[in-house]
Amino acid sequence: MTNTTNSFTNAALAARDLKHIWHPCTQMRDHETIPMVPVVRGEGPWLIDADGKRYLDCVSSWWVNLFGHANPRIVAALADQAQTLEHVIFAGMTHPPAVELAERLVQLTPAGLDRVFFADNGSAAVEVALKMSFHYWRNVGHGEKTRFIALTGSYHGETLGALSVSDVGLYRSTYAPLLLEPILAPAPDTFQAEPGESPQAMAARCLRELESILERHAHETCAVIVEPLVQCAGGMRMYHPDYLTGLRALCDRFNVHFIADEIAVGFGRTGTLFACEQAQVAPDFMCLSKGLTGGTLPLSVVLTGEEVYQAFYDEYSSGKAFLHSHSYTGNPLACRTALATLGIFRDEPVIERNQQLGAHLARRLAPLRDHPHVADVRQTGMIAAVELVADKARGVPFPASERRGLRVFLHGLTRECLLRPLGNVVYFMPPYVVDEGMIDHMVDVAIEGIAKAVA
Repeated sequence: MTNTTNSFTNAALAARDLKHIWHPCTQMRDHETIPMVPVVRGEGPWLIDADGKRYLDCVSSWWVNLFGHANPRIVAALADQAQTLEHVIFAGMTHPPAVELAERLVQLTPAGLDRVFFADNGSAAVEVALKMSFHYWRNVGHGEKTRFIALTGSYHGETLGALSVSDVGLYRSTYAPLLLEPILAPAPDTFQAEPGESPQAMAARCLRELESILERHAHETCAVIVEPLVQCAGGMRMYHPDYLTGLRALCDRFNVHFIADEIAVGFGRTGTLFACEQAQVAPDFMCLSKGLTGGTLPLSVVLTGEEVYQAFYDEYSSGKAFLHSHSYTGNPLACRTALATLGIFRDEPVIERNQQLGAHLARRLAPLRDHPHVADVRQTGMIAAVELVADKARGVPFPASERRGLRVFLHGLTRECLLRPLGNVVYFMPPYVVDEGMIDHMVDVAIEGIAKAVA
């Protein structure tokens, strides 16, 4: 039997890894010079490698970990469920964790989202929402609706459907021949605002442009899909809630669906449990994943309303059923960890504590606004980002080929921090269990790394 205990060193585990494993979002040749970090355990916001060195998880392990690694409450729920039922086919069968989780999500999400469809990751949830929207219009006699509107700079996942409604060239360009062509609307990204233009004015201007697009294309459009408030993988681009308010009104007026991809921004990241709450709107479809299980197991859901559900409810011979499935749909282990995660939100003042931590993070980052190579410091709740540029006065970015963000990452590893910038955007999305001292350390290390990166 292969020994995988932490008795191995970093070097030994890295060598075994590189012999067989192909990692995501990675040019594997980089690991000829960039160290592989073999993590053997986690404790709260910390990750510990095989040599005993620890790293503050400043990015929540790709934005999934909310309440710390090996959280006792979540682990206990997982262990208890594992002794009862690990998995069962979810077609024609059900189980208590899925039923209870669906009930809890309907209670917590905006009014009208009364039906829950389970999947197993964020990209899959987006696929479900896209297919469900298209299929709805087909079922109600509008088969001419076959297209989707997405925002410039958007990212919704890397399966082909999700990638089709994404606009980040790094991920999309290679596979363009395989993809649907979205209709792109300008994102209300405040970083791109005109001089003196407020976030509200930027939102209003972009809504006018979306209105014009819908006037031309609503007849062929199934849905508009957006990441509410923060376009995460596109560079942590942020915008005002007024855009969501106007988007809801336009979708109603032009008879198209509103898909809210809250996969990264849901569960307290933006200062409210769900980002849509800040605009007091309910989408037609809400996609959730990442923090849903507190970062413990893969799980995603799509919530929608009764009108959509009823459009599929018919005799089998009608061909209207939504025949989409995943082998691990509604996995009981994942559902139990999700229930434990939601239980922490219920029993502890998570949102209030996040608001305090977010305010401290804002104070610590404020001095970077005057840095000669920082074009922008932006924040929404427990998401903050620092945009590095070569020339601040003219807004000239560093060439992507120089990989300035990589220098920040490598410096972070020497100072007990896992920072993984998005190109030249250094961002912070820590677990909610950090304290102000950890935020201080995280920001101090980032400032040191930025100094090295722009030198």
